[in-house]
Amino acid sequence: VQLQASGGGLVQPGGSLRLSCAASGSIVSIYIMGWYRQAPGKQRELVATITNRGATNYADSVKARFTCSRDNAKNTVYLQMNSLKPEDTAVYYCNAYVATTGWRWGDYWGQGTLVTVSS
Repeated sequence: VQLQASGGGLVQPGGSLRLSCAASGSIVSIYIMGWYRQAPGKQRELVATITNRGATNYADSVKARFTCSRDNAKNTVYLQMNSLKPEDTAVYYCNAYVATTGWRWGDYWGQGTLVTVSS
């Protein structure tokens, strides 16, 4: 299973970005997809997750600013980030809990995409 993330970049404070992450491979089912981030010198932290039925969970620091959604038909998860702050600067990683052929479940990570919020 491969997770390919895209959409990172440089944005000014108050701006918006949309991240995408597509899963590919011998996928039978995906239960949870989501986003984590790691800022320089800090541990990786949860940003948002979404189940296959659309139930979402957000870190308190991003609630009301970020929206996590997914397209089950495309095995793709999105993160719409609005009102970005400098403290949102980090490498963003997508994550998915996936069942592959034979209903073997595993936790998979994308390569990370850098989001920089700066004027």
